[in-house]
Amino acid sequence: MSLSAAPGSLVKPKAVRLYTAAGCGLCARALEVVREVCGDGFELVPIDGIVELEARYRDSIPVVEINGVPAFTYFVEPEALRSRLLT
Repeated sequence: MSLSAAPGSLVKPKAVRLYTAAGCGLCARALEVVREVCGDGFELVPIDGIVELEARYRDSIPVVEINGVPAFTYFVEPEALRSRLLT
């Protein structure tokens, strides 16, 4: 599948990772957006109870990484994510 910025189209990047935590309302919304844009082509990483991940991400979740680089914290919009995946 080729990458496309068209709404409703799926984008399948090499590595998208979403860090989340239980009870995080922003995380739930970020998960919806990442699923909308990437389908199942991303890794969901719950940080709950993992000391290293809690220390690194707790104050900024949800965090979306693209190819190992933080791309979004707190909020992610579908068009902004598509744009980042196309560059």
